[in-house]
Amino acid sequence: MKIKITGKELKITEAINDYVERKLDRIDKYFEDAEAEVTLRTEKTEQIAEIYVTAKGEKYRAVTEDKDMYASIDKDIDILEGQIRKTKTKKEKMMREGSLKTMEVNEPKHTEVENEIIKTSYYEIKPMLPEDAVLKLQEKPTHNFLAFINVETGKVNVVHKLKDGKNYGLVEPEE
Repeated sequence: MKIKITGKELKITEAINDYVERKLDRIDKYFEDAEAEVTLRTEKTEQIAEIYVTAKGEKYRAVTEDKDMYASIDKDIDILEGQIRKTKTKKEKMMREGSLKTMEVNEPKHTEVENEIIKTSYYEIKPMLPEDAVLKLQEKPTHNFLAFINVETGKVNVVHKLKDGKNYGLVEPEE
C-alpha cells in the first residue's frame, strides 16, 4: 500500500508514522493495490486524523477527532474497515443475486391469444389526393400507412410504404 502522511501544525514522529503504517495493514488486506493519504492535525485540544483510501476505483474516507492522536487513528481505521466490508458485501451480493448466470428464466404460463383484436387505434380520415397522402406519410417516418378519402373517387384508400423503403403502394376498394 502506498501511504502519504501529512502533518498540519503537527510534526510527524517516527512513532506516529510506524503506528499509521501498522494500522493501515488492516485495510491493505482487502486490496492488492491501494493508496492512502493520511492527514494529521491539531485544533485546540483535539487531535484530528483524516484518512482517504483509494482502491479499485473506490474511495473511502474517515475523519475523527479525539484528545489522543492514536485513538483518532484507531477510530478512522475502524470506520474505513466498516465501509470497505459494507461495499465488498454489497458487491458480492449483487454479483450473486443479480447475476444473469444465476437468474432463472420463467416462461410465462399464460395462453397466447390468437385471432382476436387486441388493439384499436383511432385516426382522422381527411379527403385528399393520393400524392398528398404520400407527402403526409413522409412527414411521419414512424408510420407505415395512412388512410384517407380519395378526392377523385370519394372512397377510402390507404397509402403504405413498400418493403424497399423508397416507394409506396395504394390500396383502393373495388368498384
